[in-house]
Amino acid sequence: MSKPPTSRIAALLWRMVAYAPRLYLLDTLLWIFIAGLPAIPGLLIREFFNALTTPSSVRLSPQVLIALLLATGLARIVVIFGGRFTKTQHRFTMSALIRRNLLERLLHRPGALPLRSATGDSVSGGAILSFFREDAQQLEDNAVGTNELLGEGMFALASLALLVHINARITLLVFLPLMLIAGLIQRLTQRIKRYRRNQRQATQAVTGWLGEMFGAVQVIQVEGAEVQVIQHLQQLCDRREQAAIRDRMLTQLLESSFSNLVSLGTGGILLVSVESMQQQTLSVGDFALFVYYLAYVTYFLGFFGDFLTLTKQSEVSFERMEQLLDCTATDLVAHRPLYLPPLLGGVSPLPPVHDRPERVPLQTFSATGLTYHYPGSCSGIRNISLRIERGTLTVITGAVGSGKTTLLRSLLGLLPLEAGDLAWNDRHLNRPAQFLVPPQVAYTPQVPHLLSCSLRENLLLGQAASEADLEAAIALAALETDLAQFPLGLDMPIGVNGMRLSGGQVQRAAAARMLIRQSELLVFDDLSSALDLDTEQRLWSRLFNAQGEQTYLVVSHRPQIWQRADQILVLDQGQIAFLGPLQALPESHREFLEARHPAP
Repeated sequence: MSKPPTSRIAALLWRMVAYAPRLYLLDTLLWIFIAGLPAIPGLLIREFFNALTTPSSVRLSPQVLIALLLATGLARIVVIFGGRFTKTQHRFTMSALIRRNLLERLLHRPGALPLRSATGDSVSGGAILSFFREDAQQLEDNAVGTNELLGEGMFALASLALLVHINARITLLVFLPLMLIAGLIQRLTQRIKRYRRNQRQATQAVTGWLGEMFGAVQVIQVEGAEVQVIQHLQQLCDRREQAAIRDRMLTQLLESSFSNLVSLGTGGILLVSVESMQQQTLSVGDFALFVYYLAYVTYFLGFFGDFLTLTKQSEVSFERMEQLLDCTATDLVAHRPLYLPPLLGGVSPLPPVHDRPERVPLQTFSATGLTYHYPGSCSGIRNISLRIERGTLTVITGAVGSGKTTLLRSLLGLLPLEAGDLAWNDRHLNRPAQFLVPPQVAYTPQVPHLLSCSLRENLLLGQAASEADLEAAIALAALETDLAQFPLGLDMPIGVNGMRLSGGQVQRAAAARMLIRQSELLVFDDLSSALDLDTEQRLWSRLFNAQGEQTYLVVSHRPQIWQRADQILVLDQGQIAFLGPLQALPESHREFLEARHPAP
């Protein structure tokens, strides 16, 4: 049975603060002093007024009392300075933990599985920023606020005890604002969460659209859609503004309500106190102490109300992350190493970068009974079995939407299989996505992704390669003629996602990036879709002439590629319609495919 929301969020916050216990305890100790030192002047003020009006049991002159007041103020300045330092470090550690776990969950997801929000819509890369920024900041605020609540609460209780000692009947009135605050929070819980959820989703929509705009600049310019794109951005910004105003207004309204409730309660208490002074049951010193400590208690009541509001909003942040990553909030607050100085609760220095898996020469790569369906649909693949031998070319083809790309992603472990098995040299792969990477497998998707840096950096991506290997990969990818026309050659910046390159150049750059890794199995998803006929023929000719023991798995609709294939797999509605050599391909399949994908 799931925990109630209140106990659940309390357990999650406790898990966060327990990550760096020494830092948290030090910060808590300092904030206890920050909250507690102002209690001393109240006692001094009481004795000061009593010394002026009545005989006092404490034999201190007014000058000594004033000196003690100044010393207390100086001590509080010192602890505030230390508390601000530890608070900053603790804040950074809490947000770093959330962001680290969030990033880890994202990276461990199957690469081809889309991210979806609570509404079921896909979440773009730009929209992810709101989770790392606003939601992580929200949880940070809530976690680091716990020791402030503890410090303020301890001395509020101590102050309350003193007030009860002075006059119990009047002190009971302090609980009236507290009950009203708790009732107000309980009454508005769902609205608080709804407004915060709407505000986060509106921000997510804006950042997501900005990311898509920057990634599709060429398309927008070619289509002349600048005005429409900007208008849509304006609409999203307007919605975000409205959602943010509602959320902020509700928060401010609650904060104002808490403050006013406390002030009204304080006013009522002071009116009752006047009656006690008139009856001489309350001395001037006691009244001064009562007023001083009453402010202490009432401040805590307002702070407590704000903390409850913050906690309700944190529930929304946890829920959003759970829905995005299909995980539990416990995964997001799990204790993992942060490579920070030990004072911040981390470990130092950074661990060594893990090398790629050792090369395992390919003899066979096989799949048995692969099945995967996209969530909420019947689209996918069913019961696919395939065996690839070393030094062969396997071509996957079929009609549009038949499942070719889905099959490739399933073969590479980029989608979570519902059923089936993958084996390398007849050995079962427990974690295919971690094994089927260079130097075992290199993959170029149908729509390659390049980074906004130089062409050289895109090809290498940290790979150690000689100039000779780099030139050989460029030549195999038929990119050398284009490269000669670039003013800066390999050092030319290519823009966001390669926007300064043509579609064909992007595909061949991705092919060169793949070839330089010299992997056992090369996987191409319709590599030549953006190439002209001459360039395509030159590219494939070079690849096949250099084939040797190289193994290829290719999605292609080109009959000239089929001619070179050792086996052809024809997909139809996610199932195998044919698997075998071209010579055995039924004429009906050949005519159907050639009609849908005629030779250029």
